[in-house]
Amino acid sequence: MSKEKLLINLFERWAGEKAEEIYMLPRSGSYREYYRLKSTGKSALGVYNEDFKENKAFISFTNHFYKNGINVPEIYAEDLSDHIYLQQDLGDTTLFSYLNNHREGSELPSELVALYKKIVSDLPEIQVKAGTSLDYSVCYPRASFDEQSMHWDLNYFKYYFLKLAKIPFDEQELEDDFREFSEYLLQEDRDYFLYRDFQSRNIMICNNEPYYIDYQGGRKGALQYDLASLLYDAKADLPQQLRNELLEIYLTKLAQIKKIDKARFRQFYQGYVLIRIMQAMGAYGFRGFYEKKTHFLQSIPYALDNLSFILDNYDLPIEIPHLRKVLGLLVDAPKLRQYRDFSVSSHGLQISITSFSFKKGLPVDESGNGGGFVFDCRGIHNPGRYEEYKQMSGKETPVIEFLKDNSQIEEFLNHVFEVVDLTIDNYITRNFSHLMVNFGCTGGQHRSVFSAEALAAHLKEKYNLKIKLKHRELEKMQLRPLNHQP
Repeated sequence: MSKEKLLINLFERWAGEKAEEIYMLPRSGSYREYYRLKSTGKSALGVYNEDFKENKAFISFTNHFYKNGINVPEIYAEDLSDHIYLQQDLGDTTLFSYLNNHREGSELPSELVALYKKIVSDLPEIQVKAGTSLDYSVCYPRASFDEQSMHWDLNYFKYYFLKLAKIPFDEQELEDDFREFSEYLLQEDRDYFLYRDFQSRNIMICNNEPYYIDYQGGRKGALQYDLASLLYDAKADLPQQLRNELLEIYLTKLAQIKKIDKARFRQFYQGYVLIRIMQAMGAYGFRGFYEKKTHFLQSIPYALDNLSFILDNYDLPIEIPHLRKVLGLLVDAPKLRQYRDFSVSSHGLQISITSFSFKKGLPVDESGNGGGFVFDCRGIHNPGRYEEYKQMSGKETPVIEFLKDNSQIEEFLNHVFEVVDLTIDNYITRNFSHLMVNFGCTGGQHRSVFSAEALAAHLKEKYNLKIKLKHRELEKMQLRPLNHQP
């Protein structure tokens, strides 16, 4: 049984209603797959993830936080034997997208500042209050941010960023400094819940309230790490003055919960800011240099700015000369500054994606640029030949499953994505305003519709672009756009 059918069955058991719609959400940085499911009166997010231990950790943490009054998505139903569960649908607005849509130049409007103040005030509640009685036996892959965890992160940075960015270093000298650095960090108290990836893309904004997600990698650790993750989140690019203000708000809230030495906290905070930036850069290298995902490369210049500030303003009480030398080479590497933020420069570029029938002519290019790509889907096995699919569209689950299981459409689309991405990157650098991409098949109902939907989802994941999606023949035929089951 397909993952979509498994999720639909779970949803219908929970909702007591027939699922009328299911569609996959664009992937982010993880390998989990998210689907939005809707019936007449209910909606939920369906999650498919083959990593059983990760699912167990997320569900256990979520149920605990929910019972302790933390804003997390409620778990509605689960079937871990099939690697699926349902959670509360919090919408599509992350703190990061809210930030991009509301910030005014380098300054943040008052409502954004208020959100950040609420978030840093919530953090001690998660780390200390709720974290005290948490079941740490389900932590995965590690129960503590200990020496082994730090070693993994530092080598992640070394092999996936320094190596791939071709930054020279002496292996033994760098390892010696890594050991010195981690031994210093391990001196701080690490008996609290460490969220692990507490950053703007893992905080949802729902009804003007922050909700927290993606803490399945949580474990015991130092308090400073999560605050560093939030305040030095690369592309969020918070002003330093606001970072300082939020640090003080966090410390005030933390002091209401437990006794702290603020001077000691600030000293170790500097080290945890540095290791967090290095861990994040390892992720940018792996996802960007290795997996060729452009939006991760776009974070590099921001991370370098943060790193430059740390090197100029933070003074760790340890000797790590080779690590400092290597970080200095990173900051001064002009080739790493070339990954400018396409999400800023591409706001003027609109992508028009259209499905159509070749029998009824090519779509009209309303931009005046004379057209764009036209991809012929007629070489793909046609579900429209079969009676059970004739009244359905390429947006409906049975057709989607047919195409995935009985055709080469995914291989076809991988080639399409590669060509379109190449053109988009070029158009962005040249400040072009429009690109048209058309998918044609015999009736404009199945293969072309599926392809257009797939490209739109791919581009939404990779870029921050204006996307206009149109199914020309579906609009004329007024076919059902929902995912009905036969």
